[in-house]
Amino acid sequence: MSDLRVIPSIEQLRQRESMRALETRYGRAALVDALRAETASLRDQLGSGAVAAVTVTEAIDTIERGAEARLRAAMRPSLVGVVNATGVIVHTNLGRAPLSSSAAERVAAIAAGYTNLEYDLARGARGRRDAHATHLVARLTGAESAVIVNNNAAATMLVLAALAAGREVIISRGELVEIGGGFRVPDVMVQSGAMLREVGTTNRTRIADYAAAIGDRTALILRVHPSNFRIEGFTERPSLADLVSLGRRFNVPVAEDLGSGWLGWPDREALPAALRDEPIVSESIEAGADVVCFSGDKLLGGPQAGIIAGRAEPIARVARHPLMRALRVDKLTYAALEATLEAHAIGRNGDVPVMRMLQLTAAEIGARADALAAALRANGWRTRVVDGVSTIGGGSAPGAELPTRLVELARDGASPDEIEARLRASDPPVIARIEHDRVLLDLRTVLPEQEDALRALRMTENG
Repeated sequence: MSDLRVIPSIEQLRQRESMRALETRYGRAALVDALRAETASLRDQLGSGAVAAVTVTEAIDTIERGAEARLRAAMRPSLVGVVNATGVIVHTNLGRAPLSSSAAERVAAIAAGYTNLEYDLARGARGRRDAHATHLVARLTGAESAVIVNNNAAATMLVLAALAAGREVIISRGELVEIGGGFRVPDVMVQSGAMLREVGTTNRTRIADYAAAIGDRTALILRVHPSNFRIEGFTERPSLADLVSLGRRFNVPVAEDLGSGWLGWPDREALPAALRDEPIVSESIEAGADVVCFSGDKLLGGPQAGIIAGRAEPIARVARHPLMRALRVDKLTYAALEATLEAHAIGRNGDVPVMRMLQLTAAEIGARADALAAALRANGWRTRVVDGVSTIGGGSAPGAELPTRLVELARDGASPDEIEARLRASDPPVIARIEHDRVLLDLRTVLPEQEDALRALRMTENG
């Protein structure tokens, strides 16, 4: 049996310079736990004969290396930055829209200290947090008023709870959608307390169907943009203007869930074909919708948020509802959202990464792809640049495609699945896509400052 006396005490190990450094970084309790676990492991291995006799120096080295690895693994953050090389611009699994540098800087500045989140600087008294960002929403959309909540699902539920609890909401059967994560419009209605009144059919709903359903219990007409699917062929759907006209005739407000938060394009003639059918928030307001709601982190290009905008009276009812406190956003969301809206308002939406990615041409991406392919070949990869398409994603512009140029990545003796796994294990993780048994990198969604990390990619046994 090996001599277990070669294992120093925990206190002796703690006093070593390398362990003092770890204690400074991770704390005494965490270090002691790691040292105990590693000494116990070594003791078991020595006692069972799984490890031959070791010297004191070898025992110390084994325990210290194990403790450091254990601490790194235990304290590693689960949320890390990744390189999105999939070509999906608003990638829900990867956090949707990346923030602009100005938005990130605003968040950092606000996070580091106290703010006037609920303090009125002019009056020197308590203020309202729902005053932030709303002036920019009004300027960009033409709405009289707005409130911000934590996502668009929350926005939809709050609108229904505030304006239609205990009463009927009329909606077309073709708009009873389900989005990612099992979020279904009928389920949200149940939770809000509103009662669903379906009209029409999946593919055809006429204005007469809505009119026939209006009665004493009708509280709201709801129109939902089918943001993640498209019905084509024998279809019919009333325009928003027609619904507004009907609502005014019967004194029933009209709400529209727009989803994507598309604010439009500076030059309509240059509008990408992929976005020509995407509803613009300001046009819904102009058409007379009483309330619209949309996401902050999709085509708007900001942080996760649900924006509710429209006429002052229904928005005031929404803001007063008890659920507002549960669904409100914090100072960091307001900071990021204001910076993003400001970029749109002053005509600098090219500073917003999502907008910049939408505007990239295949030729621009191709020049970057050629340079990356050459750098990767120097690292031992087999590469070629091929034509392909990017997608918008995030439940926006379903079926829309943007022409792009892709870097095809291969390595002798490695399958596409093995290459893709190695990319995910790199630092930072690189998320690619496999298409037709090929690993592809789309630089449309790779931030310029991340390209150095891609150029340094190697395929070794250690990843």
